[in-house]
Amino acid sequence: MSVRRILVTLGMIIAGLILIVVGFTTWYTVDESEQAVVITFGQAGEPVTNSGLHFKLPWPIQHAEILSKETYSLKFGYKQDESGDLVSYDKETKMITGDEYIVLTDLIVQWKITEPQKYLFHSESPKEILHDATSASIRSVIGSSTIDAALTDGKAEIEAKTRDLLATLIEKYDIGVMIQGIKLQDVELPNAEVRSAFTAVTDARETKNTKINEAKKYENQKQNEAAGERDAIKSRAVGEKTARIEQARGDVALFNDLHTEYAKNKGITRQRLVLETLEKVLPNANLYIMNDSGETLKYLPLQQFEKQKSQTPPSEEKEGKGEEKNDE
Repeated sequence: MSVRRILVTLGMIIAGLILIVVGFTTWYTVDESEQAVVITFGQAGEPVTNSGLHFKLPWPIQHAEILSKETYSLKFGYKQDESGDLVSYDKETKMITGDEYIVLTDLIVQWKITEPQKYLFHSESPKEILHDATSASIRSVIGSSTIDAALTDGKAEIEAKTRDLLATLIEKYDIGVMIQGIKLQDVELPNAEVRSAFTAVTDARETKNTKINEAKKYENQKQNEAAGERDAIKSRAVGEKTARIEQARGDVALFNDLHTEYAKNKGITRQRLVLETLEKVLPNANLYIMNDSGETLKYLPLQQFEKQKSQTPPSEEKEGKGEEKNDE
């Protein structure tokens, strides 16, 4: 084989390879859930977000970097092995709370690529930066929280603070990603003995709160009963006050009437008052009126007549009245 034929064959092979490279590198496809960046001699152009078939200059002049628009999940502190079981990293998840307790914390960070150019060129490894920023954020928040808040009702607040702090760090690093959300998976104590002791403390605190609530309930009940009794006493006092005032007004009116009669005939009224007073003081005594010489005056014995009348049975009284009518 001559040298010329060999050169022609090599030229055809190289030309064929060039045509193959050109044929396979002048187009690319973008899915609906994807976005692409066309890089020309190392410089990124505007992101391509329209789905479908797109054309570009052949490699090595241009090449396309295709990135997903979906939300990614960064698992901090654990991962799943091939069998699907969770594998935890105690060294990464071990943190110290503000009151100097050790806890194990793992979480999931939801993030997505918003600026592909910055994601590709502003950092060598944006995922590693995101992981380190997540570690710094959660450790800072846990370090300013108490053990009670981290293990019980403070998880929502810890999630919110971690998300805000991480979003601030990512914005400062300017790596083209946005934090969608953070979800704490587990916050627990490092061993069973410590967990048991903390559970006992938590139970004691709950018992204390229960007792305090029961005491407040009993206090409110007694206060309501005392308030009701107080109102009843006040009501009775007002009623008694009103009754005494009315009685006093009646006594005043009676006294005024007696005074009016006394003013008309002082002697008779005075004797009448004396007799009425004696009847009240000595209800069963027989009264005799005597003159100044000591002799008993003759008067109509009205008391004896009333006494006999009250002792006469009603039937006899009716019969006597009937006989009188017959005699007439």
